[in-house]
Amino acid sequence: MKDFTAELAELDEQSLRRTLRWLDGAQSREIFLDGIEGLNFASNDYLGLANHADLKTAMLEGVERWGVGSGASRLITGSMTAHGMLEEKISELKGTEAALSFANGYATSVGTVSALVGKGDTVILDKLSHASLIDGARLSGATIRVFPHNNLEKLERLLESCSKTDSRVLVITESVFSMDGDVALLGDIIRLKNQFGALLLLDEAHGLGVYGENGMGLSEYLGLSSEVDIHMGTLGKAAGVAGGYIAGCRDMVDLVVNKGRSFIYSTAPPPAQAYTAMKALELIVSEEGKHRREKLWDNINYLSQKLKIEGTSAILPWHVGESEEALALMESLKQKGIFVPAIRYPTVPRKTARLRITLTAEHSREDLDLLVGKLVG
Repeated sequence: MKDFTAELAELDEQSLRRTLRWLDGAQSREIFLDGIEGLNFASNDYLGLANHADLKTAMLEGVERWGVGSGASRLITGSMTAHGMLEEKISELKGTEAALSFANGYATSVGTVSALVGKGDTVILDKLSHASLIDGARLSGATIRVFPHNNLEKLERLLESCSKTDSRVLVITESVFSMDGDVALLGDIIRLKNQFGALLLLDEAHGLGVYGENGMGLSEYLGLSSEVDIHMGTLGKAAGVAGGYIAGCRDMVDLVVNKGRSFIYSTAPPPAQAYTAMKALELIVSEEGKHRREKLWDNINYLSQKLKIEGTSAILPWHVGESEEALALMESLKQKGIFVPAIRYPTVPRKTARLRITLTAEHSREDLDLLVGKLVG
């Protein structure tokens, strides 16, 4: 039997071993990581809300009102008014009949997908869909079909092959893909799912807060929100807090309440977390939120022009190739006071390792110039 040490040694040899890095202090534009001070280009806190004074106040208010823990699962006594307030706000902003919140994004994906489809049904995923969505599809027992990233021809063939059955067909895609920062061909995907009578689950994890007049994601930006059957997202990125959510028709949400294992068999998230996330959504749609979104896009457009790469989201990949080269570049930048993570296999295919630059509304023009200077000389 192969022991743990040998398995870790194999990861070391392939430059694929991960280690925890410790951040001392709040998530912000400048951080102390592993004892080194530097600029943070590694955070998904796109609007700079994780350390926002109003949200820190909201968290304290939530603790005073509801305590620090929920004490039970949602179907026992863990459904507290703070969870209801958050879900009503999500439903209102998404324009849906209902919404449901989870402790985190992973639990949202796994619980929702495995609740909505099962043996005899079919899940059709974009190849670059997040691991949590893939895991949910596997757990469901449904037949899994994969189409190459944004390949509409293959998607159409898969949908056509499923159209002759009465089983449920669920198409899954992300609005913004987390490793390349590109976006789904949402209008065409909606056209195809409507043509063949399928359902669409859209994960707006990296779209919420970034796209749309009110920051509700790519579907809002394109005017297609009403065409999405299952809205999914996280409250731990642009919203700056924690948690995940789905939104859609009442029957869909009720089915997840009754069949979503990660929802049923987990202690409910702390009520103060839910309350603060609700306040974060209010902030996202406010004038301040719109200003922060404009600043973020100014940064995206500026840096993408400087680096001569396409900037369609707050995620800008700097492609390197080999894992060891990406790690070396990451460490070199770290010693110069710039934190950008190296992304390697199995998160991305072999020989496609890259630095994943993430921008926030908090970055200044001087910050971006410093990154460019250290990255390209």
